[in-house]
Amino acid sequence: MPLQNRVKPTGDIVAIPARGMFVGNRGIIHDPATRTLLKKRWSTDAWLTCVLEFRGRRRKVMQRRSWTELFFLDEATAFAAGHRPCFYCRRDDANRFRAAWEKGNRTGAVLAPEIDAVLHRERFASGKKLHRLRESIDKLPDGTMVQAGDESFLIASGKPLLWTPSGYRAVKGSIADAKLLTPPSVVRAFATGYRPVLHRSVEKLVG
Repeated sequence: MPLQNRVKPTGDIVAIPARGMFVGNRGIIHDPATRTLLKKRWSTDAWLTCVLEFRGRRRKVMQRRSWTELFFLDEATAFAAGHRPCFYCRRDDANRFRAAWEKGNRTGAVLAPEIDAVLHRERFASGKKLHRLRESIDKLPDGTMVQAGDESFLIASGKPLLWTPSGYRAVKGSIADAKLLTPPSVVRAFATGYRPVLHRSVEKLVG
């Protein structure tokens, strides 16, 4: 039976077999004896996105009193849920993201905890709100995700693609009443140059 450790774009953590392209964490939120989640869904404001392999190290998932391993379909999913690149295992990506975040949000130099504080206010999983779209869907930068009802959609090349646990699917027609799911400060970082890693299914749908 799959563990409850797969993250949806909304930030919800569910039990499904697929693992995805990235792992990450929100601190310790599981009981290693039972390998089940605690009631809390984070123990720190720093929600990270990490690589699946790093320096040959192997972890036994949810079996240690250490950070809780969470998995994401792709980096766009992780960003939508409110995570950011880890400065330890993804230092180059994290620095590129920070530079784009500073430029997009018109700040001076910022430290990771300052970005985390903003994300913690903006992400749906901790802020309990979606954000109003200030531009049409086709103008949103690649990697942005929106929410319409119970469904999440990735924007790629101006097109909405339906998120599923195993990849993205084409959408027929337009999306009504969509709201912004990816934290606004992250969308501004996308608009100024950061390109999140997308699942391979995207290329087949948008070319």
